[in-house]
Amino acid sequence: MIKEYIPHSQRPKIAVIGGGTGLPVVLESLKNKNADITAIVTVADDGGSSGALRKLFNIVPPGDIRNVLVALSDLSKYQRDIFQYRFHSEDKSLDGHALGNLIILAASELQGSMYQAIQLLSAMMQVRGNVYPASDEPLILHAQYTDGTVGSGESRIARPDKIIERVTVSGATGTPHDIKAGRKVVSSIMNADLVVLGPGSLYTSILPTLMIPEIATAVCQTPARVLYIANIMTQMGETENFSDADHLRVLHRHLGKKFIDIALVNIGEVPEQFIMKADNEEYLYPVRHDFSGVKEEADLVISDNFLNVTKNGVYHDGKKVAEEIFTQVTSNIRRN
Repeated sequence: MIKEYIPHSQRPKIAVIGGGTGLPVVLESLKNKNADITAIVTVADDGGSSGALRKLFNIVPPGDIRNVLVALSDLSKYQRDIFQYRFHSEDKSLDGHALGNLIILAASELQGSMYQAIQLLSAMMQVRGNVYPASDEPLILHAQYTDGTVGSGESRIARPDKIIERVTVSGATGTPHDIKAGRKVVSSIMNADLVVLGPGSLYTSILPTLMIPEIATAVCQTPARVLYIANIMTQMGETENFSDADHLRVLHRHLGKKFIDIALVNIGEVPEQFIMKADNEEYLYPVRHDFSGVKEEADLVISDNFLNVTKNGVYHDGKKVAEEIFTQVTSNIRRN
């Protein structure tokens, strides 16, 4: 049952959960709306520059945080490009590292925590909104496959010869203990007017955060409606042959209940030249649209052409997605 409500303030509160390349696209457009934005960023990344710095310094991986800070920043494009600059050097200690990752590392050592570092950089970079790591410690992502085997590591669990049944997270040491949500994460979800999941890889960008018990509970219990942005393309080793309804079923199975209220799905046709030919090897085929299946999983289905086709690949149209999000958050409807 739903009911009308009065927003907490004149600026509706939107909590966005995710990581990867899709999240910043939506955040960059959403920041131009009259909303109070909080980005809750996954901390399970263990590949590339983030993975190397995580291993050397035992820090929360900075890459996704860097991209979110840049997306929400009001600095000039030139200044943001410097923050995003990636070294190409014969010196292997620098090669492949993004300058922003090193700045985040330095700020975390200076401030004594990643949380404080992000707050400092948010002020320096004129960030419109709040950026919080999902946890104050780096997490290890584990996958259980349908054949009974297991794999570990965000960058290694996607395998073309395996089908993922379920994912879990543990602390950096791999020992079982209670993973805690990062500071202000739970309160941001509970006080939101709308919670948004994605866009991002189902098993490696969205579920790692939702597998933190406090966050899973908050997402299920928040009075705000939860909106899921379904992926446009399937991903190798993760979601081959998936429909948009399959994505929702996996999310609901992991949390043990149907917690998604709104599903935003693309029905635009992906140009043939981008099928199996994109630079990003994770792209396979367009996610199939299963309206009846999605309707069984969510109360409201928003279907439209959300494609932004560029020479580099197929992405969500950030402006169109942001418009739909803002429409939903200002519709004055919450869960009961």
